[in-house]
Amino acid sequence: MKTQRVAVIDGPIPPGTWERADMEPQFVTAPQHMAVRDELMRREPLFHRAEFGTTRQDFEGMTAPGFWEVGASGRRFSREFVLEVLEKRYEHVTDDVWEIGDFHCVDIAADNYLVTYTLIQGDRVTRRTTIWRRTAGNWQIVFHQGTIVAPG
Repeated sequence: MKTQRVAVIDGPIPPGTWERADMEPQFVTAPQHMAVRDELMRREPLFHRAEFGTTRQDFEGMTAPGFWEVGASGRRFSREFVLEVLEKRYEHVTDDVWEIGDFHCVDIAADNYLVTYTLIQGDRVTRRTTIWRRTAGNWQIVFHQGTIVAPG
């Protein structure tokens, strides 16, 4: 990885900051975007909804050519890597039940939407972010990130 040095300013985080009740942002999906939110909620968690397909061809159609993601591990994954893993993963499908909460949608550009939600998979809790683009008659994923929520 090529890096460059940057001059920054920083300071200590004041005591008690992480205990503040107003720390969390207040997410609100605008009324005019509720239909989009509902449509995208049916597609999340992405790559795990059988009704949208389980083949490489299905996943290629779901992802924009420049798609990439940051996994819960913090590692970055290219579209090609994700497609290869999904293709192998769904050779042997298993069923499970997960929970989604705090699902919100905001428009970020024409026909581009940012969705955020919390995904609960047993004891594993992650915050998820996906950028979706509406194309001619379809939705494509531009970017996705999952971040593990630390206990407590």
